[in-house]
Amino acid sequence: MGNLKDSLNSDLRTAMKARDTLTTSTLRMALAAVQAAEVAGPAAKELSDDEVLAVLTKEAKKRREAATAFDDAGRAEQAAKERAEGEILERYLPAQLSDDELTRLVAGALADGDFAGPKAMGAAMKAAQAAVAGQAEGSRVAAEVRRQLM
Repeated sequence: MGNLKDSLNSDLRTAMKARDTLTTSTLRMALAAVQAAEVAGPAAKELSDDEVLAVLTKEAKKRREAATAFDDAGRAEQAAKERAEGEILERYLPAQLSDDELTRLVAGALADGDFAGPKAMGAAMKAAQAAVAGQAEGSRVAAEVRRQLM
């Protein structure tokens, strides 16, 4: 079992003992998503920390999108709950890059690949995503790549 999954299980037990219902439900949901990813495909497998991190990133993104949707629908209470769940999941994700760091990494990736013009967007995005390595949301990376290619 990976260290991240162990950490999730340990924190779940701690939250249950503390009767922290929000953290307990959020970690249960995250562990259920991890378990679903483990049994997806032709054969069950143990996920590495990077794969668990990818699942948690996807779950955190779902929480952000749901909070936005609830806000747009005028359901502030549900939006606040989704944001709180997202904050709990953020504890397990790597720190996000600042705008300056993102700009620098994207510029380096574009220079290394010699990408220029809007037609290079796909290949440039692939190189930029590899350089950023999950430390920034895809939409932020795409916006920065688009800005630098134009």
